[in-house]
Amino acid sequence: MIKYFSLGAQKTSKHCHPAAERNKEPILSTLKLYINKPNAKLLEISSGSGQHVAHIAPHFPSVTFQPTEFEKSSINSINAYVAESPSKNILTAQELDVRQPAETWLGGTIEQNSLDYMLNINLIHISEWACTEGLFKGGSYALKPGGLLFTYGPYAVDGTITPESNVSFDAMLRSQNPGWGLRDIHKQLVPLANKLGIRLKHFHDLPANNKLLVWEKETE
Repeated sequence: MIKYFSLGAQKTSKHCHPAAERNKEPILSTLKLYINKPNAKLLEISSGSGQHVAHIAPHFPSVTFQPTEFEKSSINSINAYVAESPSKNILTAQELDVRQPAETWLGGTIEQNSLDYMLNINLIHISEWACTEGLFKGGSYALKPGGLLFTYGPYAVDGTITPESNVSFDAMLRSQNPGWGLRDIHKQLVPLANKLGIRLKHFHDLPANNKLLVWEKETE
C-alpha cells in the first residue's frame, strides 16, 4: 500500500502523502486548461488524504467541490484539511463506494446529468477492476452531456508499460493483489468508456511517469 505520514498524530487526523505533495501542482496546472464553467459542481472520487482537493479548490472559487472516500480514516483526514482551508467551496467529505450504483451515491442525492466535472486521482491502478467500472458507470450517469471526467495515475499504453520503474511498480501491485495493476488506456479503459458513452478527449504526460486523462461524456 502507499505509505503516508501522520502530521502530529496526537493532535490531528491529517495524513500527508509525499507523492501527493509532489504531484498536486502539475495536476492543478493541467486542470486549469479544462475547468472553466461558473457555478459548476465537481465530484472527487477517492480523495485520499485530502491534500489534492485542499490545494486545487481555492483556484476555482466558482466550482463546488465534493470530496469522497471509502475509508473512514481518509474521510477524517480530508475534513481536517478542509477545516484548515481558507476556501469555502469544499463540502464536507462523504463516504462513497464507487462499486455501488451511482444513483445510490451520497444517499441518492446525485441526480442524473447533474455534474460538470468528476476527478479521480490514483485509484484505477490500486483497486479492483470493479472500481474502474464503477467510476466510468458513475460518470455516464452523473455527468452532464459534455461533462468531463479526469483520471490521473500511471497507465499502460497499447500493451506496453514504460519506463522500467512503472514495470516494477505494476509487478509490486499485482504481488499485493492480483486484481490491482496498471490499466491499459486503449485496450481496457477506452473500450469500457466508449460502451458507456464516454470518449477520451486528451491525455497529458505529467512528472513521475504519470498521466492525466481527460474523458468527455457524449452530448445528446
